[in-house]
Amino acid sequence: MESLLPALTSDQVYAWIILPIIIFLARVVDVTLGTIRIIFTSRGKRNLAPLLGFVEVLIWIVVIGQLVKNLDSATSYLGYAAGFAVGNFVGMYIEDHLALGTLIVRAIVPSGGDELMRKLHDAGYGVTGVNGEGANGPVKLVYTIVKRKHLKEVVNLIHASHPKAFLSVEDVRSTAEGIFPPALNDTNFLGRKLK
Repeated sequence: MESLLPALTSDQVYAWIILPIIIFLARVVDVTLGTIRIIFTSRGKRNLAPLLGFVEVLIWIVVIGQLVKNLDSATSYLGYAAGFAVGNFVGMYIEDHLALGTLIVRAIVPSGGDELMRKLHDAGYGVTGVNGEGANGPVKLVYTIVKRKHLKEVVNLIHASHPKAFLSVEDVRSTAEGIFPPALNDTNFLGRKLK
């Protein structure tokens, strides 16, 4: 029984099936590197950013060259767009697991601020408290600067003491001096202990 679909030539198989898959994978790598490069640059890790940028642009040029050679392949355009979307997701996923950077965590609590400060200090975090006035009376503003990988632990400590504490978290571009927990328990994104 003959197939209802016409047989594809090897050039058509390449242009409509293989090339879109290659473009998709290349764009995933390209956009992932771009996302990580931007994150490294914004977090002050400027040594790796130029290298990542070089590889990112090299991949992009090769992909665009293949698209221009195969302008009649609609599946290549779909592969390009899908690779871009997936690359953004993969880049953000990797960044979450790298947990690079430093954050400032602000907690505003109506009472028990001194107890919260003690708990954070006992856990090894530097902490600063400021008395303030909120809409419903006196409050304590508790500040601590932490490595991104410790954010979850700090938020859990705050919520354990003050489940309804108002929290804000921001990136810190650089710090000088300060108290950070010992690095003995730190692990990298692969789960290996850091020295």
